[in-house]
Amino acid sequence: MSTLRPTDLAREHGISTQAVRNYERHGFIPPAERTDSGYRIYTDVHAAALRAYLALVPAYGYAAAGQIMTALHRDALDTALTAIDRAHSQLLRDRDTLDAVRTAVNHLTAESGAAPDRAPDPGTRTVGELAHQLGVTPATLRNWESAGIVTPSRDPATGYRVFRADDIRDAELAHLLRRGGYLLDHIATVVQQIRTAGGTDALAASLDAWQRKLTAQGLAMLHAATRLNAYLTHLDAEKL
Repeated sequence: MSTLRPTDLAREHGISTQAVRNYERHGFIPPAERTDSGYRIYTDVHAAALRAYLALVPAYGYAAAGQIMTALHRDALDTALTAIDRAHSQLLRDRDTLDAVRTAVNHLTAESGAAPDRAPDPGTRTVGELAHQLGVTPATLRNWESAGIVTPSRDPATGYRVFRADDIRDAELAHLLRRGGYLLDHIATVVQQIRTAGGTDALAASLDAWQRKLTAQGLAMLHAATRLNAYLTHLDAEKL
C-alpha cells in the first residue's frame, strides 16, 4: 500500500493540509500513522475516506456526512446506512411536495383564467362563504388560521374575519394539499414560500430552480454512493 503525505491528499481536492488534519481530528478519515519524528503517514485508505467524505457533503450536508463517516469508523455500518436512508426519504418527500405544489399552482392558475363568463369575483369572503366555496367547515378555516396558513383581516366594525384575494388563494392551495395528505405545518411552509415569492406566478417561476436543486442532490447522492462503496471496499480489504 502506497504512503501519502497530507499535501498529497490536500492537493487532490484543492483544500489545505490543515483541513485534512481537521477531518482526521473529527473522525471523518481514519487516524494516521506517525513517523518517528511525528509526521503523519496517510495511505490509499485515507485517500478513499477523504474522497467519500467530500462526496457525501453535497449529497447529504456536512452534519450527515460527518455522522456517516464517524459511524463507519466505529464499525457501525447500520447507523451510517440509516443516516443515508433518512436523507433519501427526505429527498423523496421534497420531490412529492414539489409535484404537489406545481399541481396546485397550475390548478389555481387555470381556475383564475377559466370560465370568462362567470360572475365577477366579489373580492372578499366571510369565513362562512369561503368554507362553503371550498366545501369545508368554518372550524377547518379557523384551524388553518391557527397554523398560519391563512391570515384573514378583521372587519373593524364587526370584528368578523375577512378573507381577501391572497387569503382565498392560500386557502384553495391548502385545500388541494390537504386532499393530498399533507400536514398543516408542511402546508404552512409552502404557503409562506408563495407569500415570499409574491404570488403563484412568481412561485411557478421558482419551481424550476427547486427542481434543479433536487436533481443536483440526487446526482450527488449517486456520486457519493460510488465513493462510499470504494471506501468500504478498502475497509473490507484491511480486515482480511
